[in-house]
Amino acid sequence: MNAPAEGTVVWQSQHLTRAVRAVVEAGGSAPREAQLVAENLVLANASGHDSHGVGMLSRYVHSLQDGTLHVNQHVQIQVDTGSLLRLDGASGYGQVVGREAMELGIERARRHGVCVVALANAHHLGRIGHWAEQCLEHGLVSLHFVNVVTRPIVAPYGGLDARFGTNPVCIGIPRPGQEPVLLDFATSRIAQGKARVAYNRGQQLAPGNLIDDRGQPTTDPKYAVTPPYGALLPFGEYKGFGLSLVAELLGGALTGGSTCRQPAGGPRRILNGMFSVLVDPAQLGTAQHFAAEAEAYIAWLRQSPSPDGSGITLAGEPERAARRRAAEQGLQIDVATWRELQEAGEALGLPAAQLEQLAAGRA
Repeated sequence: MNAPAEGTVVWQSQHLTRAVRAVVEAGGSAPREAQLVAENLVLANASGHDSHGVGMLSRYVHSLQDGTLHVNQHVQIQVDTGSLLRLDGASGYGQVVGREAMELGIERARRHGVCVVALANAHHLGRIGHWAEQCLEHGLVSLHFVNVVTRPIVAPYGGLDARFGTNPVCIGIPRPGQEPVLLDFATSRIAQGKARVAYNRGQQLAPGNLIDDRGQPTTDPKYAVTPPYGALLPFGEYKGFGLSLVAELLGGALTGGSTCRQPAGGPRRILNGMFSVLVDPAQLGTAQHFAAEAEAYIAWLRQSPSPDGSGITLAGEPERAARRRAAEQGLQIDVATWRELQEAGEALGLPAAQLEQLAAGRA
């Protein structure tokens, strides 16, 4: 273990993955499920999205203990018309049922040219960009609209209390021979997990992201993490609010799942619904034109001058840069999050010392 900065520990990705896998297995998951969950969470940290990384494990253990997360579940097919799938995640790990949903959608899109996948009742799906990346591996364009069934944490534009989850939207666009465009964002100004990370690190949020329990602006992340709760704000005012509403209705209602109507103090469950559209450019008949026109446009786009001369950054590039840094320098985890992870393991009978040995590569 290396601690280059106060309040931070550093682990190598492969060792941290083993530690997280051990916790998930202690919760009753089969080895493959535990590995998929661990790889997904650690990859989120490596991609620069600690909000969706190993810090979620404590929340998962709470869900296991209160019965709202079911281990060793697989996606269930409710409707199958070939190019249209309605699936149920059976409250199983999102890292498993999300992967299986996309596998089904990819096969159908390759066969029919397009597939619409409506996935309901998945436990936390993690970073949604992960599922777009799965589609990108097969050269598919994909669009994803996700709702979050949990305690509401985002206020509508013009409102003073929480009525939404962070409701992410994600779009993946392949570029043959080049790195893809991957747009993945919460419809709130920041992800709820970023407020949790700031709270654990003792940091304030930037102004304009959060209101307190009285609807007043605040920079204190506690109002997003502990009672009395405030609310995050939507990005872009009515624009983010509009996208959040669309994600709620598509991801929650159209999939056959639930919308976010839980009052404060309700169960700690966290379910996602995801409405996805997968398109094969080859079967659309525009693959060559699409690739050539996209590259010509991106080349022209990059000619735009930037104030510091660093150039234009495309969606997906920051995550790939973060992964390269993580491979070279390891993953920095704040000590509060690490302690939460140890406590999650201890709650399932895994001693903290054993978890640290795994994370350090000594076991």
